[in-house]
Amino acid sequence: CYQSQVTCNHTCKGPEAWGDVSHHCNAQAQSPINIVTKKVLPDEHLTPFQFIGYQETFHGTLINNGHTVQLDLPSSIKIEGGNLAGPYKAMQLHLHWGKEGGPGSEHTIDGEQFPMEMHIVHIKEEYSSLSQAVTDQAGVAVLGFFFEESDSANKKFDPLINALKNITLAPVNTTVSGVSLDMFILPQENMTKYYRYDGSLTTPDCDEAVVWSLFEDRIHLSREQLTAFSQLQFANGSPMVKTNRPVQPVNERQVYHSGGHVALVTLSYLHKK
Repeated sequence: CYQSQVTCNHTCKGPEAWGDVSHHCNAQAQSPINIVTKKVLPDEHLTPFQFIGYQETFHGTLINNGHTVQLDLPSSIKIEGGNLAGPYKAMQLHLHWGKEGGPGSEHTIDGEQFPMEMHIVHIKEEYSSLSQAVTDQAGVAVLGFFFEESDSANKKFDPLINALKNITLAPVNTTVSGVSLDMFILPQENMTKYYRYDGSLTTPDCDEAVVWSLFEDRIHLSREQLTAFSQLQFANGSPMVKTNRPVQPVNERQVYHSGGHVALVTLSYLHKK
């Protein structure tokens, strides 16, 4: 369980004890991490992604699975590029949030924690399940997006947020109709700048099989929209808040940055002139 669910009678194991659930959770390349921007190195191989099927509308199952809210995605949605080993197909997206719009992202940037973080989980095309993909050190590719509070509501999120009231209790699901992934991400021209590192799933079994890409630009939601997620409940009926694993040691890993390829190309062109 998350730290917010841990009580003095220890009915469940919080993040500090996840190593008892799976030995992977105590390994050396765990996620999330704090990204220290002055230690990040540019990597020219981190080209923009190609988003295949992100514009397609679909009917998706939205699930309160007892520890987060998850939207299942059609496998026709894929990503390529970004120095990935090949095409990866989408499985699901889920979110991590704080309490009533307070800090709740899993990754932090220079120690700053954001109100919410969304993970779009993809696996290599040749695998048929997440459990297969985690046997490969780069079997899973997760796109991470940070959220920031804004004065006005982000109408594109309405179908998702309006559906939350149907899945307050766990485990329960509902259908979200006529949505596309494009509605929930940044405009594609704002997705050339991202951080890259090798890490793990952020829930047990914490398998170290994830290529992480965390976008620099943030998605904006109103305080009211962010707070809507705190109305959900864990399986034991308590408020589903602070659904984030604490940051893990970076150890020997290096974090890279794409540098935003559009800007790099423009600069070199100007330099030649």
